[in-house]
Amino acid sequence: MLPSSTVENYLKAIYAGVAGLSAPNRLLPMGHLASALGVTPGTATTMVKTLAESGLVHYEPYTGVALTSAGEKLAALVLRRHRLIELFLVRVMGYAWDEVHDEAEQLEHVVSDRLIERIDEMLGRPEVDPHGDPIPNSEGQVKQQEAQSLLTCPLKTPVVVSRVIDQDKVFLRFIEQNNLKPGESIEVEERDSASDAVQVRGKNDRRITIGTRAASKLLVNVVRLLLFVALGGTAYAQVQEPEPVRTGSDRPFEITDNSFLVEEAFNQEPGIFQNIFGIYRPGDGSWVSAFTQEWPVRVQAHQLSYTVAFAGTGANSGVSDALLHYRFQLWDETSRRPAFSPRVSLVLPTGSASRGLGDGSAGWEVNMPFSKQVRDIYFHWNAGFTHLPSAEGVATNHNLFTPRVAASGIWRARPMLNLMLESVFEWPEEIDDTATARTRSTTVIPGLRTGWNAGDAQVIVGVGVPVTFADGATDGGVFGYFSYELPFR
Repeated sequence: MLPSSTVENYLKAIYAGVAGLSAPNRLLPMGHLASALGVTPGTATTMVKTLAESGLVHYEPYTGVALTSAGEKLAALVLRRHRLIELFLVRVMGYAWDEVHDEAEQLEHVVSDRLIERIDEMLGRPEVDPHGDPIPNSEGQVKQQEAQSLLTCPLKTPVVVSRVIDQDKVFLRFIEQNNLKPGESIEVEERDSASDAVQVRGKNDRRITIGTRAASKLLVNVVRLLLFVALGGTAYAQVQEPEPVRTGSDRPFEITDNSFLVEEAFNQEPGIFQNIFGIYRPGDGSWVSAFTQEWPVRVQAHQLSYTVAFAGTGANSGVSDALLHYRFQLWDETSRRPAFSPRVSLVLPTGSASRGLGDGSAGWEVNMPFSKQVRDIYFHWNAGFTHLPSAEGVATNHNLFTPRVAASGIWRARPMLNLMLESVFEWPEEIDDTATARTRSTTVIPGLRTGWNAGDAQVIVGVGVPVTFADGATDGGVFGYFSYELPFR
């Protein structure tokens, strides 16, 4: 049986109804289902029997109904479409959070899976919708939430609102007017069973009294404190709160790509790999290019990649030294901290030092990239070094160590047009006849990048104009960039 809108509505209602049952109940009474859908019990029973014949539900006459594994997955995917559409309407279309439910109810049955995947990618793979409801992934799996209601959370303890489980417009407006939306920090000061009321202290120490029914619809997380003792015995607290929904100029960047010369602190998402090609041609007629391919290792936290370099100097051209990279996504970006993804790389002497195509030494490289979005500008900054313990010289090998720092700012002029300014500061140690010498180099590269989405792929092209200042000399050139990312599942 094809999953018509009626079938999907029934599965979604059963999914939500069973989730609201207390243990050990596992079957949703037919009267509850009929009430949730606004139909008679006889109509609901007839439809449930049809769903049972299709293998989507398990039905016990006079007892109730539950979803099979197939029905549960289909219901979760309907919820995925609904909640992603709600978030899209709020973030991109500018809808208020209290007016998206009815729109999503209509659209969830007609949008394609491909469109939903593109919406999910554009929104940055969100985990919750504007009301804090969890968004199932593309396999129908839901990340479990650990939350309490205002009726069960500790008294006089900081908590953060994580979810509102009522879509009624009037109720949502009440929540917004009283600063009780997801992400708000509050405390429950008192519960009075005699008056059926809960007193809450909210933003700016404002006291709010709400009924127990309303309090049961607000889920919260207790603020977790990470205490440690420093010299002198001072205690510090680390507050972990859910991230608010980002809209307007705070929305995620539409171009999800690397900078030119300054490394960004974001690993590839699971199921996506990226190909990057860059070429630099200075004013002296030589050229340097590199091809990099980045792959996630099961999850986004771990990424493996490699870089193959090519160079041309006068009559010599060919493969230069290659690198193997591992990068760990240590921090995800939040409203309070940047993303941080330390990288370590192995340098492979695949080029020919005698022909000027490499250094002829194995080595290693470390880089510490940070990234932080501030409205329509992304800031990236790095610190790292390259160590080559046995670089080939004329008569002997040399131990070379080159530290560097870098920074960039990327301005979103249009959704798919970024203006960029990058700077790299190096103190390269180079072979000077039979010894080594350290110089100082500064490269500034203004540029721009643009791109387009083609199905499941994103293609980016960019151009920059590097200017390098070293030992009193100035060298200009041109830099070209091309990348594309594709799913591999």
